[in-house]
Amino acid sequence: MPALLVAAALLLVTAGAGTAQAVGYRYWSFWDRDGGRWTYATEGPSTARPGDGEVQGMRFAVSEDSQNAAQPRGTADFAAICGSTPARHGQKRVALVLDFGTKADAPAGETPPAARTACARVPSDATTAEALAAVAKPLRYDANALLCAIAGYPAKGCGEQVSGKGAEAGSGKGSDAGAESPGAGTGTSEKKDGGPSVGLVAGGAVVVVLAGAAVWQARRRRNA
Repeated sequence: MPALLVAAALLLVTAGAGTAQAVGYRYWSFWDRDGGRWTYATEGPSTARPGDGEVQGMRFAVSEDSQNAAQPRGTADFAAICGSTPARHGQKRVALVLDFGTKADAPAGETPPAARTACARVPSDATTAEALAAVAKPLRYDANALLCAIAGYPAKGCGEQVSGKGAEAGSGKGSDAGAESPGAGTGTSEKKDGGPSVGLVAGGAVVVVLAGAAVWQARRRRNA
C-alpha cells in the first residue's frame, strides 16, 4: 500500500510538471555596456542619467525575466557610434544601441525594423529617456510610465504576457529572440503572479500522500 501511495505522489508531480508552461513578457529591456559586455540596467530609462561617453542598449524580445533576457546584438562601441559627433560644453554624448529583435518576438502582424545605433547629444543632466527621445522618436509609454515603443515599434501592446511555445522560443540570453520589463524598468523588478506555481501545488500533494502512507504503516504495525 505505501508503495502505491508513493507512486501516486510521483504521478502527481510529473503530471503537474507536464502542464507547466513557460511564461514570458514581450518588452523592451534596458542595458548598460561595461567594457565589452552588457549588464542589465538597475534602473529604468526615465531615471537613469548616463555620463558622457557611456553606451546603453535597448532590446525588444520575449523574456521570462532579467536573468534570461536577450541582450542587444552587435559590438559597436562609443568611438564607433559617437566618434563623429563633437563634444559641446554643457552637453554629453550617449551612444545608443537599438535592437528591435526578431520576427519570432514581434507582435502578430508586425515586422521588426533593422537594428541600428545612434549618438544622442543632450544636456548633461538628461536621462536615458530624453536621449532616446532625441534620436528615436516616437516613443510610447503606458499609464505607468513603462516604455512600450521606440521609434514607433511596436505599434501596439506593452509588456504583455506570452505563454507556452512563444515564451520558450523568444527567451534566452543573447538569443535571436529580449526597456523595461514589467516592473523592472523602475528598478523594482516586479513580476506578475498568477497564483501558486504548479510545483508548489504538486509538492503539497506529495506531502499529503506521504503523510497518509505513514499513518497507514503505523496502524498496520499496531494491528500486527
